[in-house]
Amino acid sequence: MRIAVAGSIATDILMTFPGRFKDQFLEEQMHKVSLSFLVDELVVHRGGVGANICYGMAQLGQSSLLVGSVGADFAEYGAALTAAGVDVSHVRVCENVHTARFTCTTDLDANQIASFYTGAMAEARELDLAAIHAKTGGIDLVLIGADDPEGMLKHTDLAKAHGIAVAADPSQQLARMEGAEIRRLVDGATYLFSNEYEAGLMAQKTGWSHEEILERVGVRVTTHGGDGVVIENTGGILAKVPAVPAPGLVDPTGGGDAFRAGYLTGRAADLDHEAAAQIGCTLATTVLETVGTQEYTLDRAAFLDRLESAYGSDAAATADGALKSA
Repeated sequence: MRIAVAGSIATDILMTFPGRFKDQFLEEQMHKVSLSFLVDELVVHRGGVGANICYGMAQLGQSSLLVGSVGADFAEYGAALTAAGVDVSHVRVCENVHTARFTCTTDLDANQIASFYTGAMAEARELDLAAIHAKTGGIDLVLIGADDPEGMLKHTDLAKAHGIAVAADPSQQLARMEGAEIRRLVDGATYLFSNEYEAGLMAQKTGWSHEEILERVGVRVTTHGGDGVVIENTGGILAKVPAVPAPGLVDPTGGGDAFRAGYLTGRAADLDHEAAAQIGCTLATTVLETVGTQEYTLDRAAFLDRLESAYGSDAAATADGALKSA
């Protein structure tokens, strides 16, 4: 299966606040919030949902095409992705702007306050998914993740017009997009990814109930943080997979991207939804225990041992066979 991932490519600036955001908000002053958080730690890492997912798939041995737009400062980042096994030949380089920036502060309860500077990401709409489809000999599935909203819509329309299966994953852009735009992204998708909160926001903005959304997609995948993931279609729940415990949690950033990377790798290897989600959950925990979304190098044996401890020896054997064929 040839998988393309269209999504943001960014630099992550991650900070840690040694307190709790909730203790800093005054209910009677919420209409004029003015807060500054003194942080103890700052790190700069490579990120962006598209790049994160492709990097995770490469760590599992699954090839993918990264589709996105970056600035002239991308050379070092691109070289690192290439060295990791990610195909960046379809990334568009814009000479007059910076690559997008994600700035995020995390508190002691793993709550986050973040800002995103679009930069070159705003030119993702200039990419032509149909041309990439033709040039590569055909894309079977494209995950359309958070990116330039106009680009997301264009990619969706082109994929549908050319018979490419779509995995809709609007995530952070749900807050910015209007209901009609979200309906356009979701309707007809083979897969729909979201977390629990995003699922509620999606229903509110589209005006579609949970059941109505299910009728418009092939498979709905909803992550629930520490409570795992639920995968369903109109026939009911296909799989309900618990999360892999993360006693060494240091940074929640990128866990959802890692889950998607593992799940899609499993599905590309023809695993059922439960087995694919087990790979996704295990990879997600690996990232949760790492500061930065692409700062890990997967140890295959340790990965399978961890999967076995969470899901059993049969699950580990299934995953091992899938990763060998990936």
